[in-house]
Amino acid sequence: MPDNGWPADRIDTESAHSARIYDYILGGKDYYPADKEAGDAMAREWPALPIHMKANRDWMNRAVAYLAKEAGVRQFLDIGTGIPTSPNLHEIAQSVAPDSRVVYVDNDPIVLTLSQGLLSSTPEGKTAYVEADMLDPATILGAPELRDTLDLTQPVALTVIAIVHFVLDEADAVGIVRRLLEPLPSGSYLAMSIGTAEFAPQEVARVAREYAARNMPMRLRTHTEAEEFFEGLELVEPGIVQVHKWHPDGTETGIRDADIAMYGAVARKP
Repeated sequence: MPDNGWPADRIDTESAHSARIYDYILGGKDYYPADKEAGDAMAREWPALPIHMKANRDWMNRAVAYLAKEAGVRQFLDIGTGIPTSPNLHEIAQSVAPDSRVVYVDNDPIVLTLSQGLLSSTPEGKTAYVEADMLDPATILGAPELRDTLDLTQPVALTVIAIVHFVLDEADAVGIVRRLLEPLPSGSYLAMSIGTAEFAPQEVARVAREYAARNMPMRLRTHTEAEEFFEGLELVEPGIVQVHKWHPDGTETGIRDADIAMYGAVARKP
């Protein structure tokens, strides 16, 4: 049993998991043989997969820095956090504004066992972790950890990064995001990256088949479908674009459009 008191046997080490595959491909250490096998199989189908995943991570860094520095946001609600990878969201935000407050949400036991890496806040700020499923917005919004950390009378940045492609149509991903945004006040923001097959359809379809074969079916979206998440919001320029094209900082040199299967956007709630 780990130090946080959660039994290790809650973690299914025999089956691949999307967060651990992501960790493996990004060069992390918190994965199991099933995740390595899956990641290797997917990268064989689409050799650009590591480039794509790193570009998504880099986009998250730029989006959070923008929200903290340019938009002046001091509160963040991160849905589908995944395995801690430095710099974590709170480290980026607090490097700009040490008083930033962050609530992380995930339902994967391995994220919980590693969550101390998400809770190393500055003295001026605060971080908290909520174990909950994004399919259950009411539980997330009602969690004591959220209410004790965030002031919902002040703007909050809702970050939903590289997760909705695992939410199928019957679960209504757009409706879930809207319910999470609903109690956030005017001046709040939504930052999302959204999986797509529009730029490398054959290769990404093969990767999706590998995920589906491991009981992780995907719902990849077109640009028009991605727009649905941002209806009623004010998109920050340049709008909904491939992640390597959103506020580039020079690290994207040499990345081809065909290497990226993720849209990214940031939008303000009026």
